[in-house]
Amino acid sequence: MTVTTPAHHDDSYVDTHHPEQLARPTHGTGGAMDKTGFAWAVFEWARNPYYILIVIYIFAPYFARDIIGADLLAGRTLSGMEPEAARAAANAQGQATIASVTKWAGLIAALTAPFLGAALDRGGRLKPILAVFLGSITVCSALLWFAMPGGEGLPVWAIMALLVIAYVSYTYSEVTHNAMLSVAGEPSKLSMISGLGLGLGNLAAVLIFVAMVFLFILPGTIQWPFAAPQFGVDLARFEHARLAGPICAVWLAAFSIPFFLNSKDPGVRGASWRKAVVSGAQSVLQTLREATKYRELLKYLVARMFYADAMAALLALGAVYVALLLEWGFLEMLCYAIFASAWAFLGGLFGGWLDGKVGVKNALIIEITAMVLTLVAQLSITQESLGFGLVQNYEVWNGLVFQSLSDLVYLALISVVAVTATASISSSRSMLVTLAPAGRSGEFFGLYAIAGTITVWMGPLLVEYFTLWFTSQRIGMASISVLFLIGLAVLFSVRMPERS
Repeated sequence: MTVTTPAHHDDSYVDTHHPEQLARPTHGTGGAMDKTGFAWAVFEWARNPYYILIVIYIFAPYFARDIIGADLLAGRTLSGMEPEAARAAANAQGQATIASVTKWAGLIAALTAPFLGAALDRGGRLKPILAVFLGSITVCSALLWFAMPGGEGLPVWAIMALLVIAYVSYTYSEVTHNAMLSVAGEPSKLSMISGLGLGLGNLAAVLIFVAMVFLFILPGTIQWPFAAPQFGVDLARFEHARLAGPICAVWLAAFSIPFFLNSKDPGVRGASWRKAVVSGAQSVLQTLREATKYRELLKYLVARMFYADAMAALLALGAVYVALLLEWGFLEMLCYAIFASAWAFLGGLFGGWLDGKVGVKNALIIEITAMVLTLVAQLSITQESLGFGLVQNYEVWNGLVFQSLSDLVYLALISVVAVTATASISSSRSMLVTLAPAGRSGEFFGLYAIAGTITVWMGPLLVEYFTLWFTSQRIGMASISVLFLIGLAVLFSVRMPERS
């Protein structure tokens, strides 16, 4: 990790009330378990469950299937179709609705995040700004309780609006939080601090998932360990899925407190936000005009644009793929979420460790290569065989979930994806901090956000068309590897600065 030094600052960095504070700090002290480092990491323990529960595993599938799809089936629009065709059309509309939410939220974030990041590098204290974004996520998440099927509660457009606002606020909070990473600890410890944050975020999600399984799902299906779901939760009214919103809201509000009390804020107290916004916007435009000055960093952002899109498609569509191909039910999918999140906790720690052993670039190459090889292994599995037909599938046990060899092997491979995907996120952030000019990490984390959102459509588009062209789920999922390979090729060409 390159040791940074304070960069020159214009008068937008000067605190007129405390003129002795002339420059923003560009690095901190201590490691992952020190006060400021751990405070930075614990923020993800508070915030990340929203993304994992709402965006990926619980609320988004519920909204697509049980509100959009179910309401469409209950109406007259599909009444003349065969049941299977009607179900497919309803599922497609549900998925399209979720895609629309992601599209609009991603577009808003992509167009504004770089300017936000640049202003954060030049303005006053960051914690009050971050508190606004977290407050927005908290309110939107709590209101998801009123998302009900059959026209009850909030209308569909209002639910979509809440998801878009929360998604954009989540992205803004990520840019702001990432802009504080450089002062969370000494430069050589940032990879471990970043990895610890991701690990804690996934661990928090695991604890919430486990609580939901034992308090609501198992009592409602097999009357164990309780005779009925606790706290009067009614599974028939999807209260277990709707409850994910308020749970994440309370969790975020409660566990953000240690971050605000103990983290280090690189902002200069009293600095002009008006000047910061103007100067930041000029800096972003200047950065884009003078791209050749940051050639290696921009090459890295192009590489990330491809491999991050592939990884997002693999994680988001992988659950749908296995649910359809191996016919996993709701309980199996919830167990899958717990299992993946538990391994992702270790992935955050593994990413920080691997960065220190081989460097962030080599760590990323290892992590992406492992994801591609695991994807190939997953595609070799069907309900009939494994290894593209080399091994016949058979029943291993007659338990509640994961009875066959195919189920168990696929579940084991998910652990590899969870570890390497989470590790790659940690390594990606560390590589950005390594390559970004001193004092401008917020601005470049804004560009980093663009690289993660501007092509968010590409992975799902490839999967959709290849699946339709070849009438094969497996070939559709295999197309994701094209994006991984392009990202790897560009990443190999990035030259890293010498360590100092």
